[in-house]
Amino acid sequence: MKHLLVALVVTVPLLGPVFAARSQDATPVQAAQVYDESADARAVLDAALVRAKKENKRVLIQWGANWCGWCRTLHGVMTKNAEVSRKLLYEYEVVRVDVGRFDKNMELARSLGADFKGIPYLTILDAQRTPLAQHDTVAFEVAESNSHDPKKLVEFLTAHQAKYLDANAVREAAFELARKDGKRVFLHFGAPWCGWCHKLEGWMAQPDVRALLEKDFVDLKIDTDRMLGGAELLKSARALSGSKEGGIPWFVLCAADGKQLATSDGADGNIGFPYKDQEIAHFVGMLAAAKLRLTDAEIEVLRKSLVALREADERKKNAGR
Repeated sequence: MKHLLVALVVTVPLLGPVFAARSQDATPVQAAQVYDESADARAVLDAALVRAKKENKRVLIQWGANWCGWCRTLHGVMTKNAEVSRKLLYEYEVVRVDVGRFDKNMELARSLGADFKGIPYLTILDAQRTPLAQHDTVAFEVAESNSHDPKKLVEFLTAHQAKYLDANAVREAAFELARKDGKRVFLHFGAPWCGWCHKLEGWMAQPDVRALLEKDFVDLKIDTDRMLGGAELLKSARALSGSKEGGIPWFVLCAADGKQLATSDGADGNIGFPYKDQEIAHFVGMLAAAKLRLTDAEIEVLRKSLVALREADERKKNAGR
């Protein structure tokens, strides 16, 4: 239970404007590298577009370089200002692309309509890869403080964010698909701030896990913060199950007609993401109660995957001590 309401802390960086002609006199800022100079920018972008499509978000590309002081300055505003960082967390998949000395990833920039001679520079894409906005960051600068105006940045980001989906329409589409394909529905509720929600979603998105779950379930996520009526839908689903108020993620396995077959409420309340042994055991029991085609051996594979994820976390934690 201790993990149900843990907030996800995400550092989401942006940019500031340094033109090639003024790049050498950019304000020096001592900071860790903002841009991964060895990253495959196209692959990173493709992955971000997949996430954006699934979450109904936009993609914000931050073109820049580690030598660029204004890039690092704007990165600081994006990560430390509460309003800006929240806007990015909720509405954008952020991709930082290293352009080197304007000799790296420039073909990618041109292919997306980003024609710039200075950095940092911003491009916003929809989930179908269509450019929605191109913007240098000069307009966001505050010369007196060698920084950027958070209010202007939030206004820019808000103007291009995706329109929120209706939770009930999303739910009905998923159940219609389940009826059509003869499947169940894996209905889970989450929110952008919820780290354990993202843990569940990340595990479900692993190719081997997804392939097994898709045998029996249509994946239906309801965002309680970013879908219209999402919080109300969670409340009604809990009421139907007799569940008490509690944290998220909360999930329920349903028949295609909407009947609830099993919920994440265990003996001590909502298990959230199944992490501890007793939580994993409850989740395995949910799968066993709702399965159609999944075999016991395949459910065991899913159980072992959850255990392996926890053990990997523990090794990483111990290595950092």
